[in-house]
Amino acid sequence: MNGDNVLDVHDDLSARVRYYECDVTDTDDVNTAVDEIIGQWGRIDILVNNAGVARVGFFQERSPADTRREFEVNFFGYQRLIRAVLPHMRAQETGIIHNMCSGTADTGHAGLTGYSATKGAIKAFVRSLRLELRDTDVSCTLMIPPSTNTGMTAELEYPEWMTVEPEEVGRTLAEKIYSTEPVITPDMTTRIGLSLTRRFPFLWRRMTEGTVKNSE
Repeated sequence: MNGDNVLDVHDDLSARVRYYECDVTDTDDVNTAVDEIIGQWGRIDILVNNAGVARVGFFQERSPADTRREFEVNFFGYQRLIRAVLPHMRAQETGIIHNMCSGTADTGHAGLTGYSATKGAIKAFVRSLRLELRDTDVSCTLMIPPSTNTGMTAELEYPEWMTVEPEEVGRTLAEKIYSTEPVITPDMTTRIGLSLTRRFPFLWRRMTEGTVKNSE
């Protein structure tokens, strides 16, 4: 991750913004970052789990290590952060944990077997955690953005109309940062698109056909 944009904001708002580098695959690194935040601010009110990697390629072309890496970042990375912040949120009796998910958790995606599997796991995990936290004031949500034009999707040959710029997605989701709805989308277009692709899977197959090339 490049933190240059955050560091630029920090220069202007040093009293309100801090930047901590953290490897979400390293439990000690995660705990250290959270401890430093608690030491600086005294509390953590909102966590946004957004770390993610995707290894593009058909299943037979990928190694088990590829999928293992995706789970370490996309799934266990989320869990490490939640384990670190949840005791603080329970103690202060308030908190929101947002977890970035994907429509591929329901539809799948050719060439993204590992990534889609991690998002399916996150979806089931968050739903279960919500049940465990139902008698507390700590909320756990799924945030589902549209297909976003990021480095992670650069290898996918999506047509331009299918992707949204990350700045736009970030702004719209930031407006919902205090939402405790079980599933949060940035706009009605995304919500309708997710509903249609779940109900009519052939639409998603047509939209994503040819976005990943099989080397065979």
